[in-house]
Amino acid sequence: MARVVTPAQKSINTAAAWVVALIIFFPILWTFLTSFKPEEVAVASPPVFVGFDWTMQNYHDVIAQRGYGSYFWNSVVISVGSTVLGMIIAIPAAWAMAFVHGKRTKDLLMWMLSTKMMPAAGVLVPIYLMGKSLGLIDTRFMLMIVLMLMNLPIIVWMLYTYFREIPGDILEAARMDGANLMSEILYVLTPMAIPGIASTLLLNVILAWNESFWTLNLTTFQAAPLTKFIAGFSSPQGLFYGKLSAASVMAIVPIMVIGWFSQKQLVRGLTFGAVK
Repeated sequence: MARVVTPAQKSINTAAAWVVALIIFFPILWTFLTSFKPEEVAVASPPVFVGFDWTMQNYHDVIAQRGYGSYFWNSVVISVGSTVLGMIIAIPAAWAMAFVHGKRTKDLLMWMLSTKMMPAAGVLVPIYLMGKSLGLIDTRFMLMIVLMLMNLPIIVWMLYTYFREIPGDILEAARMDGANLMSEILYVLTPMAIPGIASTLLLNVILAWNESFWTLNLTTFQAAPLTKFIAGFSSPQGLFYGKLSAASVMAIVPIMVIGWFSQKQLVRGLTFGAVK
């Protein structure tokens, strides 16, 4: 029997949702406002939220001093490249686990997910030494490979979940019509799982875009993305809050815009198969 929600309960739930949303949004608002403050106002205690003189100087300084464009391009190449590489590996892997299900499939999936629980610092030294011996330190290719491997368990898990919702009879019918393995994955499975694949792709682009640990430790300047760009405003002379906030806004706005325009697709993909 469906539970009846009274108008009062609905109002309370709505108010609680707004409170949680505002709490989550407040740091973003604070950063946005600080990016338009003069440096002496940005460091004021208690913080000043109204009544200050708005300025674009922080943005001018950030663009003029740091070369925003190269960092932005590196972020695009690294996040998109690592995600595409991950999808190329994860789609066949998830297909095998979903449709050639074995006794140890769930154990393998759990083991893959458990690797995400290992602290990244635990494997930093061997990865750094391997990259140095191969001459790949401070290269986009190195970061693409590392981020792909870091996010691969999530990609496989999500795709496996989506693929399990697709009836195996459809793939079997395709095989009877003469489809080989590659055709089955490319022309039958992939089009049917587009919502799930799209949401997986978007989520992993966001994860790669926001990654800071590996970008700070494996790059210096040549392949440095926007996370390195932000960290550059912390210096021995102190934190420049106004410029740091401006750099943060410039780093998060592109991915926020992508998330905003693709939110319907993302939600559709995350709920793919939830309702039959």
